[in-house]
Amino acid sequence: MRKKITVVGAGNVGANCAMWIAAKELADVVLVDVVDGVPQGKGLDLLQAGPVNGCDVTITGANDYGPTADSDIVIITAGFPRKPGMSRDDLLLANYAVVKTATEQAAKYSPNAILIVVTNPLDAMVQTALMVSGFPKQRVIGMAGILDTARFRTFIAQELQVSVENVTAVVLGGHGDTMVPLVRLSSVAGIPLTELLSAEKIQAMVERTQNGGAEIVKYLKTGSAYYAPSAAAVEMAESILKDKKKVLPCAAYLEGEYGINGLYVGVPVKLGAKGIEAIYQIKLTADETAALHRSAAAVEELVGVIKKKMAE
Repeated sequence: MRKKITVVGAGNVGANCAMWIAAKELADVVLVDVVDGVPQGKGLDLLQAGPVNGCDVTITGANDYGPTADSDIVIITAGFPRKPGMSRDDLLLANYAVVKTATEQAAKYSPNAILIVVTNPLDAMVQTALMVSGFPKQRVIGMAGILDTARFRTFIAQELQVSVENVTAVVLGGHGDTMVPLVRLSSVAGIPLTELLSAEKIQAMVERTQNGGAEIVKYLKTGSAYYAPSAAAVEMAESILKDKKKVLPCAAYLEGEYGINGLYVGVPVKLGAKGIEAIYQIKLTADETAALHRSAAAVEELVGVIKKKMAE
């Protein structure tokens, strides 16, 4: 029996998730969106690409969650995108309402699913999904670190004019300008980054990574990034469905790891059939620990606003 993935939100991120899933033949896809006709039309368009690309999966669109029943994975992308000058945090309460509704419906129709949250502000939205769904923490995961790491790897590869496949990078923390790229553990084919580039060039790339989303928003003006975020979410889904047990940086619920308790923060995890099957703790320097805790504090502030809203 084929696997089934629901993608909530048929905008740019959601539609591209469906496209990547179909291209990899990972699962049948149900696109859900509140706008009448949009998920149906995009689903049909993607379905008709199947004969061209040789993809044997079914893609359907819906405005309700009935067709999503018994999904293996639910990817939540729905929400309002950033506009120039907006931070991810500006979206907090608007997207809280969207993610709350999506999570309630996903949990109702697919109680055994694994939730992957993409909606910004990411760390606070995935914590919303955990609280609303009542699912175990292993089955509620945020997509952030893969995207942030991909951006850092891209900038390193561009600067050195080497294959991105040779570049390894680690980014911890919240999905925002407080994220923590770990230069010390970043390398090219095993060669430490610090031996290949000056401290000034590395710092410039760190800052560009931290502001990677805002840079794209500035160019697009009417939306935010979607090709790389959707590819990152689908890499997570593939590792789960195929039980690949990839070690990937994801937003995970920490209960004491890294000295952080009760928050979603980006850390390296093992992703397999059960969702998060292990959290890896890296031995950090004092400066790195301080930076990670600053990032967690920024997340905690947003989560506090949501908890207050939920208590009303």
